[in-house]
Amino acid sequence: MLFAELCYQIFEESTACYHVQDCVDAEMENPYEYKSIEYYLFLKNWVDAVQWHLEDVIRDPDIEPVKALEIKRRIDQLNQRRTDLVELLDGYFWDKYKNVRILSCATVNTESPAWAIDRLSILCLKIYHMEQEVQRREVAQIHVKECDDKLSVLLEQKRDLILAINQLLGDIETGRKYMKVYKQMKMYNDPELNPVLYRKGQGV
Repeated sequence: MLFAELCYQIFEESTACYHVQDCVDAEMENPYEYKSIEYYLFLKNWVDAVQWHLEDVIRDPDIEPVKALEIKRRIDQLNQRRTDLVELLDGYFWDKYKNVRILSCATVNTESPAWAIDRLSILCLKIYHMEQEVQRREVAQIHVKECDDKLSVLLEQKRDLILAINQLLGDIETGRKYMKVYKQMKMYNDPELNPVLYRKGQGV
């Protein structure tokens, strides 16, 4: 099994496990060895699933402002965790391919392997939820048909993305492409870079 297929298999497993309780506060039971690449892939999708459902909740037009702020801050924390996990996964690839001889004609990709895998995790969640919409029986058939059409596009996107990720990893492994990893510099989370936060510290 190629790596992208492994990723998607684990993402499907994580998505299914999350929806057993379908609760943003449910405790994750990760079946993989702690700190293995499979463990982090499962965790990555779980974090995405929790954030996905919190994004649903916060769009409730009747939500209380205090509750909305609480959820928004939790979403921010999850988004930072998601970024941290992507960088951890890129560290795995960086170490794995560090001794590859890079060809003189090698090029750099527009995104790192882990950010492409991040897209695959979100796509898995999109497919799961679109399948749920297709299976609804209390809605008009036009809704079901529209969702079924969207599902077909998502499944095509899944095939294309899996192929692209495997091709990218193959190119890196053979030196036809090389990795460059840029740390995500999210200024709003940094008390030394967010003006609102550092001005408070300065008493401004």
